[in-house]
Amino acid sequence: MNTRRQFLIRAPLGVLVAAAVCRDQTLSAEPQPPPVTPGAPPTFGTGAGAGPAVTPATFAEAEKLMQVTMTPAERQQAADSWRQSLAPYLERRTGPRKVVIAPTDSPGTLWNPRLPGLAVSPSRDRFVRSKADGVPLPSADADIAFAPVTQLSRWIESRQLTSERLTKIYLSRIERLDGKIRSVITRTTDHALARAKAADAEIAAGKYRGPLHGIPYGVKDLLDTKDILTTYGAEPFRNRVPAADSAVVRRLDEAGAVLIAKLSLGALALNDIWFGGQTMNPWLLEEGASGSSAGPGAATAAALVAFSVGSETGGSIVSPAMRCGVTGLRPTFGRVARTGAMTLCWSLDKLGPMTRTVEDAMLVLHAITGPDAGDLSSVPSHLDFDAAAPVAGLKVGYIAQWMQESPATDVDRAAMETIKKLKMELKEVTLPDWPYSSLMPILFAEGAASFEELTLGSQLDSLRVQVKDAWPNLFRQARFLSAVDFVQADRLRRKVAMEMARIFREVDLLIVPSLRDEQLTITNFTGHPSLTLRAGFVQVSEARSDWAPDPANPLPTFAPPRRVPHGITLLGRLFEDGLIGQVGMVLERAFGVAGERPAGF
Repeated sequence: MNTRRQFLIRAPLGVLVAAAVCRDQTLSAEPQPPPVTPGAPPTFGTGAGAGPAVTPATFAEAEKLMQVTMTPAERQQAADSWRQSLAPYLERRTGPRKVVIAPTDSPGTLWNPRLPGLAVSPSRDRFVRSKADGVPLPSADADIAFAPVTQLSRWIESRQLTSERLTKIYLSRIERLDGKIRSVITRTTDHALARAKAADAEIAAGKYRGPLHGIPYGVKDLLDTKDILTTYGAEPFRNRVPAADSAVVRRLDEAGAVLIAKLSLGALALNDIWFGGQTMNPWLLEEGASGSSAGPGAATAAALVAFSVGSETGGSIVSPAMRCGVTGLRPTFGRVARTGAMTLCWSLDKLGPMTRTVEDAMLVLHAITGPDAGDLSSVPSHLDFDAAAPVAGLKVGYIAQWMQESPATDVDRAAMETIKKLKMELKEVTLPDWPYSSLMPILFAEGAASFEELTLGSQLDSLRVQVKDAWPNLFRQARFLSAVDFVQADRLRRKVAMEMARIFREVDLLIVPSLRDEQLTITNFTGHPSLTLRAGFVQVSEARSDWAPDPANPLPTFAPPRRVPHGITLLGRLFEDGLIGQVGMVLERAFGVAGERPAGF
């Protein structure tokens, strides 16, 4: 609100205060707003003073952060007028008229990845599963646990396997094995068994809801679950119990799935350390599972759940999918409603499946896709997927430099050869050599705004990790970001989106190194869908970490090197999540490595 208009609203009080000042010369001689002349428009810098007093020296130091240089006279002018010009706009949190901004209050500006004039496909809804292959039910519980959802659903539908038995298999595995990896924050045993028995009763009565009916799953512990702890993995929220289910949990409930666990995440959705410790990689227990969807990645890889749901803002599905050797599907921004999910960044957060096969991910996406009134960024969209669709003739783009240098590996380059053998056409594409990390002020500013109360109330101090690249330091630093630079980053975001639209006029999809920093930044900001799947194995001689190197705490080394999974990532056009699923299924069969399990699980 304009400061002049604020004065008009408070004019009667202002008159009384002015009179009091005249009678008591011991009070501050704060300049008072000038009288209002009828017909004069509001102006800046004429409101009552508010906020902290500052000096020219304050601005001299701030110039170092804001990259602007002022003369001594300009600093003096800024200091003299600060309390009238800008500080009053802080009143909503400093008072006297404070305004509480609830976690459900979204910004007025929303990111829409659909650029004006850009035709968005597909134009229809179609979902065709693969055909049943008649595989008999194994005798060993472990073989059942590691079976894909596509197969588990066939056994349940044909009543060779009950949901109750399957649920007990996974609950038992959590009890016996989760101590190795710390992927579960809350086990929902009673709730799960009741749901499983209800699923069995419905199926016996002929009411089969579809391929997720009776299937046990877990969700990252930032998705609200009614009357069940939802902790965000962070100390200030470890006793938080929501009163309603999130939209995704509600949709999975409607599909008949059985929630058995709330899975770990790095505190407030960063990396892989939460208040219960670090979640570890089932393939290499000496290293973290990566994050922030650490629990979904580790629990799915270890077959503690049949499938899981994670979230991504800047790599939080892709990275643990890579590390733990599972399939991670990050849907197009806006496809899956985030109602009831913890907000880190309104314009970046996405919710998506983490599974052991590509088709499993598509089955889950089919169940959770769609808008919800509680998420203003969610939009109606179509999902066109056919598990048997041919892929020959599709144009697959790649950026040559990215595929030739680290973090790309021989597995990435071999995947390109596989693409050619499958009769798809490889086509080199290019992106401008821009500083894509200049987009990051958007992420840091939105994240700091989302958790402002923790920062201002010193509750960040309670988080387990306090290193330079953890949220406590980053949220505090974000208070000093320039609003001008935020707007400029937002303008750059639009330019980057236009470049991606240009590329997708040339090709049908892209293959990229999964953890290439530029691709993670670009596609998370533009909202394009991403599918990460296991493509082979590599050797590592040192444990990998999401955290900045710390010489005081070196990572474990291995001699001889350890063999761990490695995945590739496919990127699709906006809302063409089904197409990258179809290509992913064909590649998964060609790679032939999805069935290998981590030792000890």
